[in-house]
Amino acid sequence: MRKRSVSAVSGLITGLILIAWSINRSGNLGMFWDVPSLMITLGGSFCAVLVSFPINTLKSIPKRMKLLVVSPQDNREELLELLTELAKKSRKEGLLALEDDIAEMDSEFLASGLQMVVDGVEPDTIKELMELKMDTMERRHRSGQSVFLKWGDLAPGFGMLGTLIGLIIMLVDLDDPSAIGVGMAVALVTTFYGSFLSNMILLPIANNLSEQTDEELFTYTMILDGVLQIQAGTNPRLLEERLLSYLSPESKGKVKEQIDNAREAVNYE
Repeated sequence: MRKRSVSAVSGLITGLILIAWSINRSGNLGMFWDVPSLMITLGGSFCAVLVSFPINTLKSIPKRMKLLVVSPQDNREELLELLTELAKKSRKEGLLALEDDIAEMDSEFLASGLQMVVDGVEPDTIKELMELKMDTMERRHRSGQSVFLKWGDLAPGFGMLGTLIGLIIMLVDLDDPSAIGVGMAVALVTTFYGSFLSNMILLPIANNLSEQTDEELFTYTMILDGVLQIQAGTNPRLLEERLLSYLSPESKGKVKEQIDNAREAVNYE
């Protein structure tokens, strides 16, 4: 399942508003609009990205961009509860009883791991195959991040290139000294564009995608651990305590309180 993420979009919009407001306080936005400078910085750096990466990697960028507004739902609290219930069921009814639950799972990674458990695959083989899926997923995600990292590195350089082009054009014709200030301002706009693209858009996007990949890998590690413990027949309570280590301190405290309350209710009955 996936959930809406508004932090990336709201951060970008807020940043644009703050920069526009700051410019307007002592000047006007029209001073910072120059189409040739934009073509050199944005168009030039994009063309350099096209040279830097194979086309198949670039085709994945739209899918990676969607993750900025629709991010994976890594609810480890629900995952802990699910794995604990599956451990209880397997201990009570046997591993084959998990087959009905597999068909209803949203997580393909968890479903495939449990299916191998039900099929009697050796633990080492299960671990190897699930880790291979994790490596494949990470490689696919990192390729998208590398595009934005490279683009973020290139943009300031093309901004400086545009500035040099503007300075050369300006210095060739010095007959009108009054035009030097205007020409210098236009030349420096490309540097502004390059810095803005890199630090406000491209590098933050790359960092966002990297963080999401790290979170997803950590969740996959939790699933792998839970699947192997279920296959080994680990006591559900021990499994529960083990998987609690994957939660944040806040989530861990809340879940432990729920667990203690549930156990007290059972003992009371």
